[in-house]
Amino acid sequence: MHPRFKRFIQGMNELTARPAVGEADILRDGRTLLGELVAQDDWLAAEYTQPHPQFYQQYLLYCCPQERFSVVSFVWGPGQKTPIHDHTVWGLIGMLRGAERSRPFDRDPQTGQMTEEETQTLEPGVVEVVSPTVGDIHEVSNVYDDQVSISIHVYGADIGKVRRHVFDAQTGQAKEFVSGYANRPVQV
Repeated sequence: MHPRFKRFIQGMNELTARPAVGEADILRDGRTLLGELVAQDDWLAAEYTQPHPQFYQQYLLYCCPQERFSVVSFVWGPGQKTPIHDHTVWGLIGMLRGAERSRPFDRDPQTGQMTEEETQTLEPGVVEVVSPTVGDIHEVSNVYDDQVSISIHVYGADIGKVRRHVFDAQTGQAKEFVSGYANRPVQV
């Protein structure tokens, strides 16, 4: 494990293990820790940077033994994107290489109506937060049609096991899914 990544893991373990730590504290302090990690692109092992020709890849880098948080590299091939989806837990997204576009949505819980909010572009070193309390639904895409982009995600659970949702952009209808990882079988 690269020393920079090891320091990040130690910091996140200390942060999430604090007695009575709240989500706002984790998002604030975790954002700083992740920002320090993605400020330099020299620590991620090559095996976690491999794109797939058709689908973005989600590689598990670390999962806290108590499943308080997990760390994942997202590898975006040229032009790849996610469906509109949620997370159901807090999350931090740090841009490491390339750039991605995050298109957030607000969803009316009564009608399912989806309203697009202001799109953000994440460039290296930028960290975005998601959570059911601050906004949890978005579509993410690689900005580039000719190069790979990589972001590092930290979630408040073993995200590969979490039951989440994809949403139809027109109707807002939700469909449940479990993402799993490109480097691990799906475990529910």
